[in-house]
Formats: sequence, structure tokens, C-alpha cells
Amino acid sequence: MVSMKKILYIVEAMGGGVFTYIVDLANELVSENDIYIAYAIRPQTPENFKEYFDKRIHLIEVKNFSREIDIRREVRAIREIKGIVKEIQPDIIHLHSSKAGVIGRIAFNGKDIPLFYTPHGYSFLMKNYKPLKRMTFKVIETICAKRRCMTISCGLGEYRETLKFTKYASYVNNAINIAELQKIISKAKLHDHPFTVFTLGRICYQKNPVLFNQIAEALPNIRFLWIGDGELNSELKSKNIKVTGWIEREKAIEISMNADVFLLTSLWEGLPLSLLEAMYMKKLCVVSDIIGNHDVIKDKVNGYVCRSVDEFITAIKQNGDKLIEKAYEDIEKKYNVSVQAREYSKIYIEVLSGGNLLYE
Repeated sequence: MVSMKKILYIVEAMGGGVFTYIVDLANELVSENDIYIAYAIRPQTPENFKEYFDKRIHLIEVKNFSREIDIRREVRAIREIKGIVKEIQPDIIHLHSSKAGVIGRIAFNGKDIPLFYTPHGYSFLMKNYKPLKRMTFKVIETICAKRRCMTISCGLGEYRETLKFTKYASYVNNAINIAELQKIISKAKLHDHPFTVFTLGRICYQKNPVLFNQIAEALPNIRFLWIGDGELNSELKSKNIKVTGWIEREKAIEISMNADVFLLTSLWEGLPLSLLEAMYMKKLCVVSDIIGNHDVIKDKVNGYVCRSVDEFITAIKQNGDKLIEKAYEDIEKKYNVSVQAREYSKIYIEVLSGGNLLYE
């Protein structure tokens, strides 16, 4: 068995779910590994983001990372991360998000240092992009997949998409930090409340606020709550919907604990952390039938998977006690960060031991 020394995570999208993912994974692995994170600041990156990481983790800002396509900056970013690798000399490089995946697979050949890539939701699946742009993203992924690199997806659905590009693939389920979440839950003040359907996240095209609003309009006597804010706030027109705006995580969890049904109407997802947290909080989960959602929620087993407004309405009205308990059990067994870290460790160790996970 090879003792791991240095792992370099290259993270272009240091915000939202990817940020939480990296924080939890890095903090879990740092006890046995020397962890470096090369990152870029995004608008969604918390101002105090460094405080989330274990002090033993090395944070390095990549100044030339850009969310938009800019060839000159991409070239500079490649040079910059090559310089970082030359200085650190990591045993493993792991790329996170599509942009980092492209730049990293151009910069490194995967022969000298084992190379991994986690998309966190393929860009070509994002329905807010026009068909031509989505096709372009798909072509880029097809070309980059020919590099010596193993793609580790966040869930089964994304893994199946990866197999269309390359057989050098695996998946490790997205996960939540149960211990951290439980601390917040323990401090939450619970009170009597009307039956409440809620969701959490940015009010944007991906989350489909139009459908959320249609469901609320069809159930005028039920209270609906959107924890968050966003550019499509105006789509939530039904009088029984309340929007909280952006609030601290602790307050958001407390509000969630004082609700009953978690509703996720998304058009696409990777493997949503908000869903995993709702399952752990023992909320009935009612979700749209898409990759990411139906990888976790099995219809009428641990929640409801819906394809129409009528199906959403019926599901919300159901007694889901048995489903709630099964969902909670699934989180403890499959979707917690300690399990996730062990799975990554197994993959890393096998590769460093000369295993054939990357290539036959």
C-alpha cells in the first residue's frame, strides 16, 4: 500500500455546491494527506471562505481562472497551474468542475502524475444554454476524454453520461457532513407551524421557479417557502409563496426544520446537496424526474419522483412517514462525507499502488 503524500485539487468553480463539496472532502482527508487547493474566486464564494477549511490545508488562488471563455486567459491559467504543480509536485491532481476539467486535461498528460476529473454536472446538460453551445460543450468533453485521466462522477446518472465518452470512469456519491449538520439541527428552535412546502437555493432557470409557482397556485391553502433568492424572483407570483432572501446557513436550516415537504423542481442537477440535507432532516422529498434527483430518490421508496404538476400535487398530499425513514437511512449509509472520503481514498491508493484503474 502506498502512503499518500500530496493531493492537489484544482477548483475553478469555488462556489455553491462545489465549494461545500471541496470543504467537506478536503477536511475529511487532511488527517492522512497533505492537501492543496488551487482555486478561483466566484461571486458565490463566501467572503470568509478560508475559515471553512482545516488550517492544515494549503489554499492557492489561481488568478487567471475565468468563468467565461477567454482564450488568452485560458492560456495564462494553464501556465499558472503548471507552475503550481511544478512547485508543489503532488502525487495526485484532481480537477473539479467542467472548466477546470478542460484546462487541467490540456495542461497535464496524466502520465507523470495520476489525473482525475469530477464534472459536478456536465455543462452540455444545462438547459439554459442554447443547443449549439451545449453541442460545443459536448464536443469539448469528447475530445478531452481522450486524455489519460479518470473521471469520477458525483452520482450514478453523471457516471452513465461519462461512459458515453470514456470507459475510464467511476463514481463516488455526493455526500453531506452529517456531524456538522447535526450540530446546527440541535440548536434549531422548533415551533408549531402550518403545513409548509419548501425549497432551498438560487431562484434561477435551473431550479425551475415557474413550475414551483404552478404547484403553489394549484394548492392555494398550503404555505410555500423558497429559502434563497435570485434573478427569477419575479416568477414566484402565487400569494402563498414566501421568499426569504439570502440568509445565514444556520437560519436556513432552522427554517427548514420547521417545514414539512422538500420540493425540488429542477430542470437538471448533479447530485444536489440540498436534497441530501432534507433527507437527513427527515422531510418528505418530492422531486422532478431528472439525473441527480432520481439517482437518489426512488419513487415511492424514499420519496416521490414526479413528471407533471398533477403528480407533484398528489405526492405533496401523501403521508410519507415510511419513505422519510428510508431516506434518512440512505443518508447514513451511502451519502455521508466519511463514506465518500473512504471511497476516494480507495481509488487514490489503488492508483498510487500501481493499480489499473486508469488504464488497462
